[in-house]
Amino acid sequence: MKAILLLKERHQISIVSFVEIKVWQVPSPVSGSAHDYKYSLAYVVKGECVVRYDNESGKGDHRHVGNKEEKFTFTTAEALLAAFWEDVDRWRKT
Repeated sequence: MKAILLLKERHQISIVSFVEIKVWQVPSPVSGSAHDYKYSLAYVVKGECVVRYDNESGKGDHRHVGNKEEKFTFTTAEALLAAFWEDVDRWRKT
């Protein structure tokens, strides 16, 4: 089985910002993750990615908010999307 693209969206948030979401179902977990999803969720403002959730091979599930990187505990795809949008909303309020 190859990776299956489940979700690919781009949302224009403002004139200078957008969100890009990509989620794949993979045949086996990405190194460092314990689930069958590969994902990349990004909020970009003026060309700079200020919020990103991803699970690159070897690092597992983690998120970047500003210059800070921290582990993220993946439970469900729905919870992942909710947490990402909460961070985007928090960033927009600052």
